[in-house]
Amino acid sequence: MTGVRHHIPDPLLVAYASGNLPYAYSLVVATHLSMCDSCRTRLSAHQAVGGSVLEACGTRDLSNDLRDRVFAELDEPYEEAPQFTRSGIFPAPVMQALGGLPPKWKPLGMGVRQSILSHDNGGSVRLLYIPSGQAVPDHGHNGLELTLVLQGAFRDETGRFGVGDLEVADDDLEHTPIAEEGETCICLAATDAALRFRSLVPRLLQPIFRI
Repeated sequence: MTGVRHHIPDPLLVAYASGNLPYAYSLVVATHLSMCDSCRTRLSAHQAVGGSVLEACGTRDLSNDLRDRVFAELDEPYEEAPQFTRSGIFPAPVMQALGGLPPKWKPLGMGVRQSILSHDNGGSVRLLYIPSGQAVPDHGHNGLELTLVLQGAFRDETGRFGVGDLEVADDDLEHTPIAEEGETCICLAATDAALRFRSLVPRLLQPIFRI
């Protein structure tokens, strides 16, 4: 996809290439990669460097116990997971997370909805539905938040984010995202810690909505 202006930072891309990102962040990164030619090219470069490093590391003999366990796992029957393709605005990685089904939207108030795709101690990832012109309550972060736009656009204190753009927000950023007029803004968002809301009502509802 052309026109993407906000890309995956190199540290996140390296962590993804090496398999060291938690699932919630990996899903957002994989979805952005499916939409961004530039980041796919950068990922290939990081993977090539990683492969060269592995080749230069040399080899080590496996213990008999480890070798036997590896061969035992190779003998286990292999069941290929079903693969999903893009459906409407949802790229293949999102459809994979949805199990090929439409999102199950739950209201958050003021027309905003969410569909939680995964939530555990390692973090959460969800789809957000934000009506045209609607603001998300002002909030900060206790960790890292990745937000990828799938439809429409939003603006906040850092700029404008359209389809394919990825916003990376850390604990230094406090912002009030507002969906642009026009299309409903639909985003894929991942966090590893609860958000910090200024207003009392969002803070009271946080445990219910798991945000």
